[in-house]
Amino acid sequence: MARFLTTTLLSFLLYLVLTTATGSIAIWNPIEFGVGILLALLVATLTRNLERPGWPQLLNPRRWMLFLVYLVGPFFISLARANIDVVYRVITGRIRPGIVRMATGLTGDASITLLANSITLTPGTLSVEVDEKTHELFVHWINVDDHILEQLPRECTPICGTFPQWARRIAE
Repeated sequence: MARFLTTTLLSFLLYLVLTTATGSIAIWNPIEFGVGILLALLVATLTRNLERPGWPQLLNPRRWMLFLVYLVGPFFISLARANIDVVYRVITGRIRPGIVRMATGLTGDASITLLANSITLTPGTLSVEVDEKTHELFVHWINVDDHILEQLPRECTPICGTFPQWARRIAE
């Protein structure tokens, strides 16, 4: 029952965020409240029997706060650096693309997903595949140097910095 109520509440809040500033009561239309509740109940009903192993711990408010700190801090800084690096490489033409295999050290699906998405959202990198047995990540990278290949797959610091540590804190 708690999962059903949580899913209903989160679905309703997401609906309200997506329909902001479209009405007359505060910032919503009265009909939208009813539609939002009906849609939230429908989503909760349709997803109540889905198995979500490992994902319920992500509803912990402490993990959400860690995630927000991660987004505003390390991820934003890495995003800014990567943008500058990609602009430099495009202007100068110093590009050596390649696919590298790197060990993540992560075991949970949620943490590997967070890491892969963080890498993909960073300019110049793209998560291509995850080896489910070894939890290694294959990443297409804009600039593969020989000295970096010597460090991989032992660590992924040159590509993803502190992303794996944050993914472990947030999702495992």
